Amino acid sequence: MKRTIALGAAALLASTSLASAQEVLNLYNWGNYTSPELLERFTEETGIEVTVTDFDSNDTALARIRQGGHGFDIVVPSDSYIQTWIEEELFQPLDPEIVTDRDNIAPQWRDVDFDPGREYTVPWAWGTTGVIVDTSVYSGDINTAEVILDPPSELAGRINVIPEMSDVMALAIYYHGGERCTDDMDLLRQVRDTLMEAKPDWLALDYGAVDSYAAGDFAAGIYWNGASMRVRLQNDDFAYGYPQTGYPIWMDNAAVLADAENPENAMRFINFIIQPENAALISNFARYANGISGSEEFMDEEMRDAPEIVVPDELVEAGRFGQACPQEVNDIHTQIWTELLQ
Repeated sequence: MKRTIALGAAALLASTSLASAQEVLNLYNWGNYTSPELLERFTEETGIEVTVTDFDSNDTALARIRQGGHGFDIVVPSDSYIQTWIEEELFQPLDPEIVTDRDNIAPQWRDVDFDPGREYTVPWAWGTTGVIVDTSVYSGDINTAEVILDPPSELAGRINVIPEMSDVMALAIYYHGGERCTDDMDLLRQVRDTLMEAKPDWLALDYGAVDSYAAGDFAAGIYWNGASMRVRLQNDDFAYGYPQTGYPIWMDNAAVLADAENPENAMRFINFIIQPENAALISNFARYANGISGSEEFMDEEMRDAPEIVVPDELVEAGRFGQACPQEVNDIHTQIWTELLQ
């Protein structure tokens, strides 16, 4: 009798342990980009506990997943990298039996060049990359990349640049009148020289710098619009500028990894974040638009007319959506970037 009870208890503990092990999800995302409230709501609704690990650039994320043995279920890369992930078979297609609400994706984001028909990805957030400036330190024009690439004396030595090659290279190429994937070596040499000459005036290359800006540690930088809004909400001396010569428009996208350990839980999370009220939590935390229809009514009112979100009419056409460059162009960009970081 005691043996039967003991065996039954052991079996119950084993099944409970197995169920518990299955009710997890490991998310690999940009730092300071995931709403705690979003995760709490998902856990309350599903019982699935979410662990978040940060990365600081698209290249870092891609290199980590290529290595294997990572244990992550979902990753959130940017649009210009998605084709590489797909070509290398690092994603698995979304399960239509679980991801049932892709129609919630706004029409302009539903059939995109980087993932036709949204076979693999859903929107996480989208925004722009521009410049952020402390207007109490510098009162000149901020709608120019020159404040970073040829900085005035007021800003020199107080500049932070995000360590994201694609964004920084794009801004510098546009500054010189080129297009993102140009193979014009004369122009790329100019880009290289400009970046190398500007670097001594930069204080840091840090992506998680919201608090540092707000505290006045940095006076200017290349930064994303949502992060810039978070800075301004803490310190209203800061303003966000859209370089007239061109600035990147990007979209970060969530996808389930081909070697995900918890693929069903991952698919449930993918469908969860494309519900309008949940997508709004992403926006309210990170301060970016999200690409999900109907989410606006759940978003904080201050998001609706924020200067970091609403591009001035005269600067709309300067925005350029990202594209995946040919490998030979990427190799040149990487050479320049590597030299810059040395």
